[in-house]
Amino acid sequence: MSGTVLATLHGLTVTYGTAEGEHVALQGLDLDILKGERLAVIGESGSGKSTLALALGGLLPPEARIAGRIGWPGFAAPPRAGRDIGFVFQDAGASLNPVIPVGRQIAEVARLHLGLTRHAARERARALLERVRIPDPDRALAAYPHQLSGGQRQRVAIAAAIAGEPSLLIADEATSALDTIVQAEIVALLDELVRAEGMTLIFITHDIALASGFADRIAVLHDARLVEAVPAAALLGAPKEAYTAKLLASHIGLDTPPLITEKQP
Repeated sequence: MSGTVLATLHGLTVTYGTAEGEHVALQGLDLDILKGERLAVIGESGSGKSTLALALGGLLPPEARIAGRIGWPGFAAPPRAGRDIGFVFQDAGASLNPVIPVGRQIAEVARLHLGLTRHAARERARALLERVRIPDPDRALAAYPHQLSGGQRQRVAIAAAIAGEPSLLIADEATSALDTIVQAEIVALLDELVRAEGMTLIFITHDIALASGFADRIAVLHDARLVEAVPAAALLGAPKEAYTAKLLASHIGLDTPPLITEKQP
């Protein structure tokens, strides 16, 4: 983590008009994202996490009304989704085209954003499949998504997300549909990739225990607002906000100890 600001958000507000009235999905968010950091964004469902991810990538639907500002001092020009910003979504099955071999899907990203030839793009796809630890990458190039396990599909989605050599990788609940063992493998893979490539990672999750294991900093959202954004160790050791303390106290895991333990008299 360099300390250089990659992106800066000032008063970011996202609203939708509904039959019941105006719905505020994100309210007055101020946040700096640092180059090379691993930032975890946590909060319960409906807190605004995915809205933040879509806003950063310019992927909000047309009906969304946006106020405030997103600045990109870490880029010479506004970043492009796919090239400068890679996305890994929750459901890899929905992200991948079911009737196109996964190798071709990865290769198309490289051809579109890096201008590679068909052969070079296929070689890059193979190398990426190997890098995300897909068994027998040569055979996997011709595989269809339904022929892969859930964890393998998510690895393919990661390969496609980084095929354009992005500077910023956003993983939006990328592990929530997987079992705990595969979750840990995917998190370790993401951590390894962003470190090796010097990428910035925004890891969106509702699982504070999962986020605390590797994040440099944790941003907590609640009711569309940013509660706090502090180094992970500081947040776990002494949360300043009552909502954050409640999140930590409510963590229950059969395989991990409580994140905060009461002091013994």
